[in-house]
Amino acid sequence: MAMASSSSPPPLIWVSFIIIFSCFFISSSLAEKKTYIVHMNHNLKPTTYSSSNEWYTAHLQYFTSESDTTATESESPLLYTYDTVYYGFAVSLESEQADSLRNSDSVLGVYEDAVYQLHTTRTPEFLGLNTDMGLWTGHSTRELDNASNDVIVGVLDTGVWPESESFSDAGMPPVPARWKGRCESGVDFKATSCNKKLIGARSFSKGFRMASGGGGAGGEAGGSTKKPKENETPRDRDGHGTHTASTAAGSIVRNASLLGYAKGTARGMAPSARVAAYKVCWATGCFGSDILAAMDQAITDGVDVLSMSLGGGSSPYYRDTIAIGAFSAMEKGIFVSCSAGNSGPGRATLANVAPWIMTVGAGTLDRDFPAYADLGNKIKYSGVSLYSGSGMGKKPLSLVYSKENGTSNLCLPGSLEPAQVKGKVVLCDRGINARVEKGAVVRDAGGIGMILANTAASGEELVADSHLLPAVAVGRKVGDQIRAYVRSTSNPTAVLSFGGTVLNIRPSPVVAAFSSRGPNVVTPQILKPDLIGPGVNILAAWSESVGPTGLSRDTRKTQFNIMSGTSMSCPHISGVAALLKAAHPDWSPSAMKSALMTTAYTTDNTKSPLRDATDGSKSNPWAHGSGHVDPQKALNPGLVYDITTEDYIAFLCGLDYTINQVQAVVKRANVTCAKKFKDVGELNYPSFSVLFGGNRTVRFSRELTNVGPARALYDVVIGGPKNVGVSVRPKQLTFRQVGEKKRFVVTFVAKRGGGMRMSKKASGDSFGEIVWTSKQHQVRTPVSYQWSSQVHG
Repeated sequence: MAMASSSSPPPLIWVSFIIIFSCFFISSSLAEKKTYIVHMNHNLKPTTYSSSNEWYTAHLQYFTSESDTTATESESPLLYTYDTVYYGFAVSLESEQADSLRNSDSVLGVYEDAVYQLHTTRTPEFLGLNTDMGLWTGHSTRELDNASNDVIVGVLDTGVWPESESFSDAGMPPVPARWKGRCESGVDFKATSCNKKLIGARSFSKGFRMASGGGGAGGEAGGSTKKPKENETPRDRDGHGTHTASTAAGSIVRNASLLGYAKGTARGMAPSARVAAYKVCWATGCFGSDILAAMDQAITDGVDVLSMSLGGGSSPYYRDTIAIGAFSAMEKGIFVSCSAGNSGPGRATLANVAPWIMTVGAGTLDRDFPAYADLGNKIKYSGVSLYSGSGMGKKPLSLVYSKENGTSNLCLPGSLEPAQVKGKVVLCDRGINARVEKGAVVRDAGGIGMILANTAASGEELVADSHLLPAVAVGRKVGDQIRAYVRSTSNPTAVLSFGGTVLNIRPSPVVAAFSSRGPNVVTPQILKPDLIGPGVNILAAWSESVGPTGLSRDTRKTQFNIMSGTSMSCPHISGVAALLKAAHPDWSPSAMKSALMTTAYTTDNTKSPLRDATDGSKSNPWAHGSGHVDPQKALNPGLVYDITTEDYIAFLCGLDYTINQVQAVVKRANVTCAKKFKDVGELNYPSFSVLFGGNRTVRFSRELTNVGPARALYDVVIGGPKNVGVSVRPKQLTFRQVGEKKRFVVTFVAKRGGGMRMSKKASGDSFGEIVWTSKQHQVRTPVSYQWSSQVHG
């Protein structure tokens, strides 16, 4: 393709480009339009335009005026222009128009707007953040908190409830002068809602509005499907965004609880850091065009950390909105933390797998909320619950469980006959619809209580919920025993009771069954997730416009709620990253990632290997990545694996992307693939994913940077499966000064017959580790092994 000089007159190609667009907007207004994200070839920008934004806007204003010279801003086909994370714009087009655009040499790509979904107290103590000394190389927690006053955490989510005590700015110094963000006002959100803690609040809804039929503020979302009215302001009417923002950087709030559960002092991971909320998620989801616009704005505003508890499917990076935006953020020194997804325990279910993103899975805390089901056979089974009502008394009631119509066992809406369940306890199978909705279905049908029993899909994982009626959640094994009891007697009975809050649960942490798992299907050579953090039964601030279940019929109001999901684990890592940024402002995002990963732990509080909540078996790096985050050790990791922007470009080129596709991610007009990894596993990543195919030998090099003592000696320790030979050269690294870099080479050799044995096993000895140890530090990198039959399995 010919490249236009920046000093040459507008190329002839723009004449045909204008004609194409003029025809677009003369076409029938009755044709269905969708939102598309258009990636422009920035090399062809004529010199007559002083900025990219002017370039996009001028053309689209002209095109629009061809069809309707009276069009208002809300009626314009142009939704957003992007200049920070992307060269292009989001626009409303008919499918034929989008196809024509794709044929223009001025356009590098046209992609239909993608929809992303949300991945939905005690954690400071659990993570060791409440100790007074020793947290930051001899400095106190207070000193680190003070340093974090200058760190800004941007949260892309459902907005914020600014009145929450978690966003109090009591005692905080003035907002950093570099901050360029603002507090948007609206019908339910005042510009004065922000303060020295919540320093910014914006909303992005144009993509949502288009997908919802073009309705404006307060309109019905989702076409023919009735959805709650939503004002297009930063106000959080869902609760999710308030929960995640306060988890990352909420202020200290004493006597916090959910209706008496988990009572104590609530605080974010970085309670002195600033919060900026960007509302991108609405009733029908989180739209890529809105997310990209919010990331563009957040980077311009001046955030230091981006926290996104949302995601979609696995796509090539040049078509992944979050990956594209995160790359630009990384280039500007911004740490990006994203949730791994809640599609576990299924294999290869991860979201947000780009190597420049911190991909976070979920684990449990050492806190539980026990509840009990006493059956008529004199057996008392244990489960969990956050039910906070008056209870059902001590009198046993009839227990019913039916699979007659194929849905009543799942307690789906409309599936229960009131005549069969009125005044009784109902046994419901977990799955299909929300856990709290099942309880509402039972209550609406006249049931008094519910036992929610896991199936094979959720195994032994227990997630507590604030049900509207007495309810106990039990694991699969207990569920099977209760099912068998119901079938074995003519008059089964049950009585439910609740045990409040219990601490120091063992073992913990345990990997949550819902946490999405590897391997990484986009780039199998990069091990994901990166690590896990607390994500089960997390107490944090809540929106007072919705009850703790999130159901429209739940009229209870509470300032805090307990939720579970990788949505909850992601902001824990975002907050810890804010502390890292405060302690080490000169570290790159990749250095911060490395510090968090290489210091993560892989044993629980019983000194045993981490377990998987699905069935209690030993976990592995496809479930927990490098392990569970350890904030104290991350602040002083000894060595880090650093990665430059040029390294990431070589990685993208190594995927055999076209230059246009690389440009879609990198955004540089003059990007080349002069440097290209022959194997993308060569990226200087803090973990290894080894793929054995036609060649039984795989060799990677890595580079470590000393961020610890000026003089340090490290020896290597290798652990791994018996069917793989591993050698490291050199076996010892000597550092004489801070910032010094040393390289090492690892050779992996698959022993004959090893692949056949491995293909029959999903885990076990298909993982290992390489650890560099000194007198003060252990720098640990996990290794996963796949044979050709497993790579895409």
